[in-house]
Amino acid sequence: MLKYSTIVELLQYRAKDQPHKSAYIFLPDGENISSQPTYQDLDHQARGIASYLQSLGITNTRVLLVYPYHNGLEFIMAFFGCLYGNVVAVTNNPPRHAKSLLGLQERAISSQTNIVLTTEEFLSQIQAQSLENPEIKPILESLQWIATDIIPTNLADSWQEPQINSDTLAYMQYTSGSTGIPKGVMVTHGNMLHNSEVICQGFEHHSDTKGVMWLPFYHDMGLIGGTMQPIYAGFTMALMSPISLIQNPLRWLKAISRFEANTSGGPNFAYDLLCKIPPQQYEGLNLDLSSWDLAFSGAEPVRAETLEIFVEKFSPYGFRKEAFYPCYGMAESTLFISGGLKKDSPRVKYVDNSALGDNKIVEVSPDSPNAKAIVGCGKAWLDDKIAIADAESLIKLGDNQVGEIWVSGNGIAKGYWNQVEETNDTFNAYFKDTKEGPFLRTGDLGFLNNGELFITGRIKEIIIIWGRNLYPQHIEDSIQKCHPALRLNCGAVFSVEVDGEEKLVIAQEIERSYLRNLAVDEVIEAIRKVILEDYLVDVYGIALLKTASLPKTTSGKIQRRACREMFLDNTLNLVGKWLASDISESGVFNMAQNI
Repeated sequence: MLKYSTIVELLQYRAKDQPHKSAYIFLPDGENISSQPTYQDLDHQARGIASYLQSLGITNTRVLLVYPYHNGLEFIMAFFGCLYGNVVAVTNNPPRHAKSLLGLQERAISSQTNIVLTTEEFLSQIQAQSLENPEIKPILESLQWIATDIIPTNLADSWQEPQINSDTLAYMQYTSGSTGIPKGVMVTHGNMLHNSEVICQGFEHHSDTKGVMWLPFYHDMGLIGGTMQPIYAGFTMALMSPISLIQNPLRWLKAISRFEANTSGGPNFAYDLLCKIPPQQYEGLNLDLSSWDLAFSGAEPVRAETLEIFVEKFSPYGFRKEAFYPCYGMAESTLFISGGLKKDSPRVKYVDNSALGDNKIVEVSPDSPNAKAIVGCGKAWLDDKIAIADAESLIKLGDNQVGEIWVSGNGIAKGYWNQVEETNDTFNAYFKDTKEGPFLRTGDLGFLNNGELFITGRIKEIIIIWGRNLYPQHIEDSIQKCHPALRLNCGAVFSVEVDGEEKLVIAQEIERSYLRNLAVDEVIEAIRKVILEDYLVDVYGIALLKTASLPKTTSGKIQRRACREMFLDNTLNLVGKWLASDISESGVFNMAQNI
């Protein structure tokens, strides 16, 4: 375990101990190397940016970091520059159009800053856009824009080391907003170092490890797992843009093979993308995945079926089932909360789906008609703790009892920026019976079995119909298997109130290849049938959506609340719709011919 109190001390150590070792290998297009900065390069650039910010009197305050995906190096340099200058970096997804720039202004107001760090190229693009979109001009004028990629490197010699410690606020990560209004999570240097050590131990990283990461840096998994972990453990990480992966998921596997990576991963959807690729597209690539001994999966529910299909498809190329590493985390805990032992295969429990709706764990055989597979996400590490609570009574629950997941440890962030009530409710929970605390209330549901955590859903997304608890993600999973026209990981299940009763509604994207000749009636009938058979409830409404139109967060999480609002406002991008309140099946209509 490294004994440092700040990230600045850690990077300075790497710059002296391993000055010429590459910290990162940048693949902006997913294939070609653009740069390979060493630890010494990072330290020097960070000093230069920090010195420039200090010369402007920008210290002990907040700044927005706005960098396009392909400018990953500039983002990282700016991030470390902020840490070296005692400036709180507020991470942001890069605006792609005029409307998202308006969101940037809202983020500036929320974080109480008017300073934006970016690149010269991106700033020029925004200035050009302002000529065509007058509404952008006030944003440009109200914010102070600084292009960090043109700051003279010789300023590094003028850097003044700040007075900071482990409790100093390092950065603010805004939550993705999948279940509510985004909030600024306050993360300290100590939080980052502790969570980095937890990941290092759980993943068994060391100085000879090789990694590949494609997740965006403004996201906790990309920032802490992709940017900080190689600095902490002293190894080299190959970095590529998430856009490169979406455009061609095979670039991910090609990079792992090319750099003989040991560690890489992402949310379940990324593995799904690879599972959908026809074998003939990668049979001639000479892929060698035998070095990949830790394939972490987190940030969204881990599907047992995805793990099985992935192993089946890629074991001929050296991938091993034991490499899969399901884990659990969130921005409020810096990143990592739980994970298993690297040597172990994923643990899957099959439980009765009906009993699960009543928050009961009844184990059944995998071939049981009502079996639901739940993948274990390991245990807490170091001195961190995981407990299960009854969300209403705040009583501590035992093994195999479903309740809200509570966590504690040195990686738990300090709260939400300028939201005292929200901070107290979320970060300062105590058990009423045992008086243990404080704990972070995750808002997620799960249970412990012999110390291992199993995730079952989210409290705020549970649907209660006829006195039964229904988990949206379980229903979404069933729906997406009932007809080939339905896109995986692209559906949302929610409820609406009709005449005082909670009713089930489904919004589901259609595969692009089915749009023009979509058999709307057939697809809707298939959805209604599977919901009735699997969950014994009827459906009130079904909205079939155009490809890539489902509301999601920047990290790919389904925004069920936003989808519900759009359904009620009739603003979803529909290709077909059915409502039980319609007198007849004339409620089904087809707009595919207009696409």
